Amino acid sequence: MPQLCSRTLLAGLCASLSASALPLVVQAQGTGASVPCSAAEHRQFDFWLGDWNVLTPAGQQAGTNSITREMNGCVLHEHWLGSRGGAGESFNIYDAARQVWHQTWVDGSGTLATLEGGLEGANMVLKGKARGQAGEPLTTRITWTPLSDGRVRQLWEQSPDGTSWKTLFDGYYTKKS
Repeated sequence: MPQLCSRTLLAGLCASLSASALPLVVQAQGTGASVPCSAAEHRQFDFWLGDWNVLTPAGQQAGTNSITREMNGCVLHEHWLGSRGGAGESFNIYDAARQVWHQTWVDGSGTLATLEGGLEGANMVLKGKARGQAGEPLTTRITWTPLSDGRVRQLWEQSPDGTSWKTLFDGYYTKKS
């Protein structure tokens, strides 16, 4: 009996929510409201879109990356495959309310990174807090630089003090043909 009651309650709640949400959807579609994420700030990171081979500064294959625009153009979704078998994904979005770019990165080793920032000149620079192996606080900074030949350089660094930086990854993105 409790299971039947739960199902009935859940069905009623879903029907009620669906009925109350429908006018909002219709209202938003029918008002001619602006398209979400259409402001210029939402396109600042578009230079990273595409399918890429990623090389080290020495020219060795580091991996491949595919950056797609999703969720009505609001999200840049990264799909990384490392040449040594690692994989990860990130979701990148411009938070218009706070006027900041945000990235959430996850990978198959259990890494979670959250970074925020924005354009500094032509470079996209995102920073976040991390912990070292001994639990010490670190700052992570990733800089994406669009190069004049169409490539993108990604420089991933960490610092214990925000002034001295250690390079964790330096990659050059070249568009796949």
